[in-house]
Amino acid sequence: MATTPKEAVQNILKELPSLVAVAVVETETGMPLAHHSNMASFDAETAAAYNTEVIKQKLKAIQALKLNQTVQDILLTLTDQLHLLKLSADGGKFIYLAVNSADTNLAMARQVLKGQAAVLN
Repeated sequence: MATTPKEAVQNILKELPSLVAVAVVETETGMPLAHHSNMASFDAETAAAYNTEVIKQKLKAIQALKLNQTVQDILLTLTDQLHLLKLSADGGKFIYLAVNSADTNLAMARQVLKGQAAVLN
C-alpha cells in the first residue's frame, strides 16, 4: 500500500515523537513535499534543500567511481544530533530525519525510515 509524503511524515511522527525534524523531499528539485519540525528554530525546508545537494553529490561520486552501488542511507553525526537521509526505491524522493542522539536509537530511526521509504509513492 503506497503512502503519500504527508502520511509518511505523520507515520514517522507517531513512531519517533521526539524527533527534531522530518521532511519528504523531491530529489531532483530539493522541494519538500511534506515536513514537520518540533523546534521553532529548525527550518526543515532549508535543511531539505541543503541535504538534496548531499544526496546528489554522493550519487555523482558513485557514478564517477563506477561503483555499481546504490545508496541505502546517509548518516550525518553531529555533536548531539543524528541526521539521516533515506532514498525511496526509485530515488525520486528521500526522507530527511533529524533526531537528538540522546533520545533516539540509531537502529530504530533507520528501521522507521526504511519502512516509510519502502511504501512512499
